Amino acid sequence: MKIVGKHIVKGSYVRRRTEDMWHLYNLIQEVKRLRTTPLAQGSETDRVQNVSATGSSESHRVRTNLTLQVTRIAFTPPVTPTTGASDASASTPVEATASLQITGRVMGAFHTLDIESNRDVRIEKLEWDSISLERLKEASLPGRGAEVGAIVCGEGTAAFCLLSQHMTVVLQRIDVPVPRKRAGSVTAHEKGLARFYDTLYQSFLRHIPYANPTLRAIVIASPGWVRDAVFDHIMAQATKAGNKALLSVRQKFMRVHVNSPHVHSLVEVLKSPEVVAQLKETKFAREGIMLDNFFKMLASDEQRAWYGPDHVALAVDRGAVGTLLISDELFRAGDPEVRRRYVSLVEGVREKRGEVLMFSSMHESGQQLNQITGIAAILTFPLDIEVVEAEEREAKEEERKRVEANDVS
Repeated sequence: MKIVGKHIVKGSYVRRRTEDMWHLYNLIQEVKRLRTTPLAQGSETDRVQNVSATGSSESHRVRTNLTLQVTRIAFTPPVTPTTGASDASASTPVEATASLQITGRVMGAFHTLDIESNRDVRIEKLEWDSISLERLKEASLPGRGAEVGAIVCGEGTAAFCLLSQHMTVVLQRIDVPVPRKRAGSVTAHEKGLARFYDTLYQSFLRHIPYANPTLRAIVIASPGWVRDAVFDHIMAQATKAGNKALLSVRQKFMRVHVNSPHVHSLVEVLKSPEVVAQLKETKFAREGIMLDNFFKMLASDEQRAWYGPDHVALAVDRGAVGTLLISDELFRAGDPEVRRRYVSLVEGVREKRGEVLMFSSMHESGQQLNQITGIAAILTFPLDIEVVEAEEREAKEEERKRVEANDVS
């Protein structure tokens, strides 16, 4: 994302790539209270009709600039539909792109902007909190891009994915029928496997940017032996075709066992020791590790693993939070007061030198965190929830009595 102009508190101008759509989706909030009204400005095509002096008319489309008071925003993630062997081997790849639609009021009417790549959009809102500014800064860092390419596969099925800091993008799914191995039909089984491997190889060449220096690893994950057969076929075909660029990145390939040939198995991939060792510095890998640590702590010492907005807020007040795990979905709440509450929790943990991990709900780990309210904390020392809640009730009761006593006097 390129920031072509910035005036904090008043507005920002940004250009977009695919992942930048996700950042915009998180930066633009719906209107719930007028005093925090955000505006989105962009270009849209409208139809204009001209009427001549003789009464004849003609219409044409012109591009106009609109400024909307946002009432609804919809993000559609980039997912390529499943294709078979004939589709996957086509010479032209199917691009997986995200889309963003912003609906709002302009001149008393509702209008929808379809945000496109490589066009300017301007965001204006009266309040830019620390989380929004952090996201804006992170989105504009140079050199961002996909860090891991992944093939999650089984016999006859495969999903090609790219993992970046904030998104898991499913580029293509292939499904090639492979007959079962039966007595007298071994040839049919082998032919099915050959079609599958050839289809997978062609899809790999088009969708995985293996020559890109920002790609740190290429993971092939599967149950059983499929991952080894896929790797061997890719290397054999690269050798046969004299693909020096692919052969030169052989060391980037990692083969990982998973229990299921589906995209959600990427959570297992990111927790495997070999991947952790290679990608421990990446944002999404650290999130997966810490979420796994939280669940282990919850099972072994529940007084040091708290989740839920109210309980985590109590732990922050006690200065007990060592690591805060929070989903970006919480900062898209419609009520500004709710958003401010979560911003305050993040700032409170950082003030006490705690670590904050902002999970993306476009990653599998973020979706898992959302299943347990979207916020959790690993504490530096144990706290009994019941005792803390009782202390809170006592403190509130004492405050109530003090206020009543002052009113009487």
